[in-house]
Amino acid sequence: MLYHLIDYLQGYPAGPYAYKDVLFRATCAVLLGFGVVVVLAPRVIRALVRYKIGDQAEFDHDLLNRQSQDKKDTPTMGGILIVVAILVCLLLLADLHNYYIRMSIFCMMWLAFLGGIDDWLKLTVGRRSGSRDGLKTYEKLLFQIALGILLGNFIYRYGQQNMAFATMVGGESVEAFRILTVPFYKQGILLGTPLFLIVTVLVTAGTSNAVNLTDGMDGLAAGCMALCSFVFMVFAFLGGDPGRASSLLFPYIPFTAELAVLCGAMVGACLGFLWYNGYPAQVFMGDTGSLPLGGLIGYVAIVTRQELMLFIIGGVFVIEAVSVIMQVGYFKMTGGKRIFRVAPIHYHFRLGGWTETQTVMRFWLIAAIFATLALATVKLR
Repeated sequence: MLYHLIDYLQGYPAGPYAYKDVLFRATCAVLLGFGVVVVLAPRVIRALVRYKIGDQAEFDHDLLNRQSQDKKDTPTMGGILIVVAILVCLLLLADLHNYYIRMSIFCMMWLAFLGGIDDWLKLTVGRRSGSRDGLKTYEKLLFQIALGILLGNFIYRYGQQNMAFATMVGGESVEAFRILTVPFYKQGILLGTPLFLIVTVLVTAGTSNAVNLTDGMDGLAAGCMALCSFVFMVFAFLGGDPGRASSLLFPYIPFTAELAVLCGAMVGACLGFLWYNGYPAQVFMGDTGSLPLGGLIGYVAIVTRQELMLFIIGGVFVIEAVSVIMQVGYFKMTGGKRIFRVAPIHYHFRLGGWTETQTVMRFWLIAAIFATLALATVKLR
């Protein structure tokens, strides 16, 4: 709204023009997102305490349960702060006529609603019945797959209407929105419609669940997501500019530069949330925050055609998800044996003698290394 108001005023001699620079608005989104969370958090935390929306950690390990006793009844569903902050930033700073911005709001609200229902059932209805059961795994996965199918269809059709062509190695000119960028390689992979939809579903469901699995220690998911979002802010800005995209061998997708504002809002919201989520946490984000954050970063990767780069940028999330898959698979194959003490893997190191702050800080460092590596790949092709 603020963006469009300034757009209206541009005809006047003293009208502001800095808003035309998407990177300027993305930077403003970082600051605004941080401010919204910091200002609203005390009231939201008090409301969550009043309604007794508090987590009660339960693990399949006695020592881990004892180590987590001090977290009992910590207010959860704090992810609503992140969602509100991102929404405020987009409404004020983004171009709401931009199709990709509108679709990002749709994606975020879908997953925030899904995560909110899951949290509410676990922390109210389930808790009163003596369990922590929320939505079934297949129920959440069904909604995530449905979202992936919808996003895939909408993105593909919109890409056809706004075709930009990229030149592949060999001189062939192809539709840029169908190119799957391959890190360290000049030539991408051209996707057909079915494969495009499959990739979209896998990335949407995979990233939202991976961030959810990482959200287990104070500040861990929020800190890693801030770093990941910053890199995608840079990538969205570069890939949405025809000149920069061509020089860096990125597929140029028209109108995607505006997603830098979304990524900036995610950076600011996560940093603001860290103010209250850092050890010892005053609030947890819950599925209400982790699912939409993961879904949004997956959505940005899909639109900018950087799905494979997501494995590098979000390396910590990949490691966390793979550790769970390995643990569950090995447990079933061997009839009860384990690879790790506990999965996700951050709990493995916690039980190995690392303090919680050491674990979180070291995972942040690993996330920073992955982010740096991803930025370096821009020139390594």
